[in-house]
Amino acid sequence: MTRPIVAIIGNTHLINDQYPAHAGGTMNSAAVSDVSGALPVIVPCDPAYVGVEELLERFDGFLLPGGRPNVHPEEYGENWTEAHGAIDRGRDTIALPLIRACVERGQPFLGICRGFQEVNVAMGGSLHPEIRELPGRMNHRMPPDGTLEEKFALRHPISLTRGGVFERVFGADEVMVNSLHGQGIAVPGPRIVIEGHAPDGTPEAIYVKDAPGFTLSVQWHPEWNAADDPVSRPLFEAFGEAVHRWAAGERPAEGRKIA
Repeated sequence: MTRPIVAIIGNTHLINDQYPAHAGGTMNSAAVSDVSGALPVIVPCDPAYVGVEELLERFDGFLLPGGRPNVHPEEYGENWTEAHGAIDRGRDTIALPLIRACVERGQPFLGICRGFQEVNVAMGGSLHPEIRELPGRMNHRMPPDGTLEEKFALRHPISLTRGGVFERVFGADEVMVNSLHGQGIAVPGPRIVIEGHAPDGTPEAIYVKDAPGFTLSVQWHPEWNAADDPVSRPLFEAFGEAVHRWAAGERPAEGRKIA
């Protein structure tokens, strides 16, 4: 049986601080393949090579992964400062209109970390450049040292809206997650529904209100240990179900809404 195809939106970076490359983490590919049951394809996120319309026509769903570069603050009406860190304008140019098009069409996407932040910005929201500097907030950044297991270890609980879409996916109103991000939602977009918060109030789980398709996005990194983690697995399974329905020709606008 032919698997549906999921585009993993790539990040631009330098190998050995010199060689330009487009890349996506192997954990994302493994989660899409092993848990969502789809064929993962890393897309060079640069308008010189790809266009939004051809992506929409060629792929069944999209994974918007994390990445070191942040969304440029000009996308939400602010000037860049050193606090905003590295940026990737190519990814901004592709990912933001892609998100809006998917929302309109009902085409499924899953946002992770930067992807979570992209969804908020694409829908008219804004970001804090460094949430650990806000009063009462914890440091959500990745530990600077240690093994991958230590960096991706579970660090804090997420409280979920009772009766909401995320509680239905996870089967619980509180879950434990890792934390590897510096930025976070400042003002949610008008259609952004926040259903999960860290103990310090930081938004961690969102979807787009009245979107006909799958738009779930999370601030943490569920791709880590996705096949075995009790939170990651159902999230990627739900995404996979939506992608399989799209590949089979089912259009959410014709049937039930995800949320």
